[in-house]
Amino acid sequence: MVLNISLDNLAYTYPAADRPALDGITFDIEEGSFTALVGRNNAGKTSLCYALAGVIPHLYGGDMAGRVLVDGLDTRESDVADLALRVGLVMQNPASQFSGARFTVFEEVAFGLENRGVPRDLMAERVERALRLAGIADLARRSPAQLSGGQQQKVALASVLVGDPDVLVLDEPTTFLDPSGAVRVFETLDGLCREGRTVILAEHRLEWIARFADRVLVLDGGRIVLDGPPAEVLAAPELARIGLSGNRYTEVARLARERGMWDADRPLAATLESAVAGLEAGRRRGR
Repeated sequence: MVLNISLDNLAYTYPAADRPALDGITFDIEEGSFTALVGRNNAGKTSLCYALAGVIPHLYGGDMAGRVLVDGLDTRESDVADLALRVGLVMQNPASQFSGARFTVFEEVAFGLENRGVPRDLMAERVERALRLAGIADLARRSPAQLSGGQQQKVALASVLVGDPDVLVLDEPTTFLDPSGAVRVFETLDGLCREGRTVILAEHRLEWIARFADRVLVLDGGRIVLDGPPAEVLAAPELARIGLSGNRYTEVARLARERGMWDADRPLAATLESAVAGLEAGRRRGR
């Protein structure tokens, strides 16, 4: 097993905060895996994303303890610029990532490559590929400022994909997208994982997490309270105790169990396929 990321007892408190945003976070992430971060608002998902990219502590200050290693680099001892070559961060508010110095989507996506001195021909090829992956090739000549929130999220995604980082960290990148747009983003990330990229995604769309993620980490109060495969974690009763509801397939399975239509010893469903299988098993038993 090759590890991209390793966290050892990470704790972090923002300046002037009276309690830590992250508290005792320890886990390893395997290269080429798709890990989802789940939790209520203020559970620590965004802070964890920032810590993985080195934004914490370099740009926010505050008090950090423990260690974060990304591709062997200690984020506290490495420059953000060096980390950015390895970790691509897509923030929740896409406009906050725009340079403000470019007039078209194509130029905005190319901006980072220009700063790295990438040759023009190669730059154009990489930008066009990133735009296709993000599903916005038709927006290349539009102004980023005139796009919808969902379109801007795709521009932010393309701006990260163009750098071809080994690790992608995304903080709720589908917030402004409709269901079809969200699925496209998940499919793109899944394809990148199959190419060997490592994806860490903070997200609230549990249905698609259940379908695409390899692993789910549930945060509450800055701590990891659940860690495991989606089918296990997303159907766990502990989710309700921390204020999270399951996706619609989990709720269907729960209602079916209450009505005696779901085997008592069968785990609740987290995907359409597992829901159908569970209902069919209950129907056969009831004959």
